[in-house]
Formats: sequence, C-alpha cells, structure tokens
Amino acid sequence: MQTLLAFIVAILILVSLHEFGHYIVARLCGVKVLRFSVGFGKPFLKKKRGDTEWCIAPIPLGGYVKMVDTREGGVAEADLPYAFDKQHPAKRIAIVAAGPLTNLLLAVLLFGLSFSMGITELRPYVGTVEPASIAARAGFVPGDKIVSVNGVAVNDWSAARNEIVLNLESAEVNVAVETQNGRNAVRTINIAGTADAGQVVKQQGHIGLLPFKITNTLAEVLPGSPAATAGLKKGDTLVTADGKRLHYWSDWSSLFRQSPGKSLTIQYLRNGQTFETRLRPNSEELPDHTLIGKAGVAPQSDEAWTEKIRRQYTPTVAQAFGMGWQKTADYSAMMVKFFGKLLTGQASLSHISGPITIADVAGKTASYGLQSYVEFLALVSISLGIMNLLPIPVLDGGHLVYYAAEWIRGKPLSGRIQAAGLRFGLALMLMLMMVAFFNDITRLFG
Repeated sequence: MQTLLAFIVAILILVSLHEFGHYIVARLCGVKVLRFSVGFGKPFLKKKRGDTEWCIAPIPLGGYVKMVDTREGGVAEADLPYAFDKQHPAKRIAIVAAGPLTNLLLAVLLFGLSFSMGITELRPYVGTVEPASIAARAGFVPGDKIVSVNGVAVNDWSAARNEIVLNLESAEVNVAVETQNGRNAVRTINIAGTADAGQVVKQQGHIGLLPFKITNTLAEVLPGSPAATAGLKKGDTLVTADGKRLHYWSDWSSLFRQSPGKSLTIQYLRNGQTFETRLRPNSEELPDHTLIGKAGVAPQSDEAWTEKIRRQYTPTVAQAFGMGWQKTADYSAMMVKFFGKLLTGQASLSHISGPITIADVAGKTASYGLQSYVEFLALVSISLGIMNLLPIPVLDGGHLVYYAAEWIRGKPLSGRIQAAGLRFGLALMLMLMMVAFFNDITRLFG
C-alpha cells in the first residue's frame, strides 16, 4: 500500500504540475482551455470553473490539457481567435515548452527543499572491493580516493559512480585515484561490448565497489548456518583460517566461497580472548553449475571509516537552492548524454525503466523518509522534463520541432509529413514502453 500510495502521489504531483505549466502559459497567450485532466479515462470527478472543466480520471499514468483547436473538430466562430492552432508559432512554442520546463523548475525547488533539510555526502573513497569483481580486475584497492573519471573531476561518491556507469558500456573508463600512501594512479575499466557490461546494467551499475569499509567482525550469524553450528556469534572477530591471517573481509568472503564442503580451522576473538573452531561451508550450485560455499555470516561496517568519508552539513536557504539548480543541470546533462548514447548504440536499452520500477523506487524512498522521497520526486521530474523535450512526434519536443519549422518557413509542414512523423513517434514510443515493461518485469522477477 505504501508503494502504491507513494507512486500515485508522485504521478499526481509531477503530471499535474507539468500540465499546469501548459495551462498557465496557454491562458497567458490568450488560448481557451476546455479541459484540465489529471489521469486518463472517463473522469469520475469534474468541476467547471470559467471556461475550463477540471477533471480527475481513474488511470493515474498521465494527464492532459485540452485547448480549443480547429484541427480537432468544429470551433465556434467566436472562439476562433482563442484557438491554439491559430496562434503565432512563438506562442505555441511557449505553451508546449512550458510543461517540460515546469518539471525542470520543480526539480530545482525539490532539490533545494531537500538540501535545506541538511546534506549527507559520501566522499569518493573506496572502502570495499568485492573479490573477482570488475573493480578488482581493474586494480581498485580499499583506500583509493577517486579524483576523476575520464578527465571529469568528481567530488562525491554519487558523481563518481554515475560517471563510471555512464561510460563503461561505450568506452574505456580511466579512473584517476589517489592511493592510501598518497601516490597517483589510474584504474582502467575496459568492458565495453562484453557480457560484463550487460551484467553491470542488470545489477543497476554495480561493479564491485562500495564506499563503506567492512570489518572482520560479525554483524550477523544466520541460525542453523555452518557458522552457527561452529559456535560463532555476533560480535566475534575472525582472525585466521588454517593458520593464515586474513586482513580483509573480501579475503574471508573469497575463502568461504571457494571452500564448499571443506573443513576450515577458524581462529577468532571474543571479548578479548582467542578461540578456535572448525567450520565447513555449505555447498550451493549456481546456474552455470559452479559450486560455491556459504558460511551464513554477515560483517559489520567500520564506523570510524564511515565517519571519515561522510560529510554532513546544512547549507543556507540560498545555498540550498543554488545547489538544487546545479544538481538539476548536472542530471539533465547526464540524461541528454545518455539518450545520445542510446541513439548511437553506445548504451543499453536495459537502462530504461517503466512504471513498475518507478513505483518500486517510490515505495522504497518513501520508507526511508521525507527527504529521500523528495529527492526521488526531483529525479523523476527531471526525467519527465527531459523525456518530453526529445524531438519525437507525439512528445512536446516533437511539436516544438514542427512549430519551429513553421516559424522559419512561414507556413506549416505538410499534413503528410506531420502524419508520417506522428506514426513514427507512436511506433517509437510503443517500442520504448514495451522495452520499459520488459525491463521492469525482468528486474522484478529476475
């Protein structure tokens, strides 16, 4: 119910304000608006105010503003001066652009509101490198500080991750780092065109890097697991395996994984005293018939390291909204770059998400708190704004192209060209919707 409610609220806010942007500018330009609807289908709630009928319809996946337009049927002679299609192209461009621009402005306001509550940033330090991962093969080690990605400077973990993920499908990614001993180095990820690139997309950009450092102290021991049978408990610190000291949790994880059914002599600390036990990891077969071992334990994070990489502060209101503007500009540029890569085949269609994923993330962010949900709304608002500005017929951006061409030529494009563009746009959007639903279902059940 929380997921459903969070999704509906998000759609109502973002779509309503998008359409309200169209409505306000249409009225300012002297266009008569017949209906403002939130949702599709037969309205179940109507309210007439002035010339406009305000409606709420049952399908909460969009909305629309219906204006007087001679192309959609007969128009009374008295209404002709107020018809949308009879306005100067500049006015029509302003009306159409108002919706997406309202979404982008809303994102600035939402980010600003979130940032004014306080900001928690993670500095771009590598805390954990998962064994045998893409990151491990690229040479990353715990303690690396990421300085830049393909020459683009990064100041926090989120920016570093986004730059890496955006580029790894289409090009070699060179990550400049500063090591723990202060030396400069470059970690190179080169998986473009390989199966690994597709796997990263399925794992939502995960390449085996985590900002948090994991200790050898146990945070959890699953009941009935090999570790519980061996007598290990929460709070125990693993020290040696078969007489060999293992310094990192990644080493322990790798050892358990590579030792299915094998008896291991484990030395551990409990309340300052050293104990020894025998542990035999369970065997589990992967889909490729590889056997791996599982011990049934989870580690604690290093709180001192977390304090080192975490930065918390509360900016002034002016600073918060200035940062909101910058964040909106950065994410907008990133999305435009992504669509460019998608068009040239340098990015996978697997990145495209639909309403099921949006609903899932809406529910999760709402459960984390108001600030997370507000930032989620900002990101979706940017997506809605940029998506609608794409020059695809049936989207706002396609109409902008038509009206700009009309303004330049002094006359509209022929009906044949507009009809062909409409068919192309509908086919393309239908394909994207099918891909989005397929990706959603794959993520949900995959």
